[in-house]
Amino acid sequence: MQLPFPLAETPDDFTREKGRKLFAGGIAEFVKGVVAMSGLPEGDRLEVCFAGRSNVGKSTLINALTNRKGLARASNTPGRTQEINFFNIGESHYLVDLPGYGYANAPIAIVEKWQRLLKQYLSGRQNLRRAFVLVDARHGVKAVDEEIMSLLDSSAVTFQCVLTKADKVKEADLARSIETTRKALARHPAAFPEIILTSSEKDEGIDILRATIATLV
Repeated sequence: MQLPFPLAETPDDFTREKGRKLFAGGIAEFVKGVVAMSGLPEGDRLEVCFAGRSNVGKSTLINALTNRKGLARASNTPGRTQEINFFNIGESHYLVDLPGYGYANAPIAIVEKWQRLLKQYLSGRQNLRRAFVLVDARHGVKAVDEEIMSLLDSSAVTFQCVLTKADKVKEADLARSIETTRKALARHPAAFPEIILTSSEKDEGIDILRATIATLV
């Protein structure tokens, strides 16, 4: 009997190569940071977005995925990254870095601004094929993660959970984190039924994530 929300398996050679070619050569480039819907670039290509709590390792993962160290900039300061950042992946894809969430001490006005912009973006972007919700494997799904998942549910945007920093967790603790993540995902109808396990530092799961993006239509 297959577990609900199994871990995504290593892709076959053809699919893995397709993912490698999409991101090969460090072709990813920053396009623009958007603070209002009027600033969105043309929706003329397939788009994926990344969401995650602050300090989940989102910037590091995007840099590993795109082979561009420093492409996505990390910040530990609340309110520093208030923009929706767009990156070109060649001429075929946009990769979108959503503002980090989960800062308890972020000003209420900033949090409300983030929420409004995210809701507008998620409900109004027709070329958005999938959201990737990043969850720290050391901590599992938190209440703020469930909030973004519920927002994706209501926006009818399919999302896939990516567990980050898997190398930082002991095997038994990782197994527990995966199980609690499965239980959380089961509450969300928009959740894609596979979990991607990653470690940016050890380049684990990056090929799976690349292949996943490359095969979206």
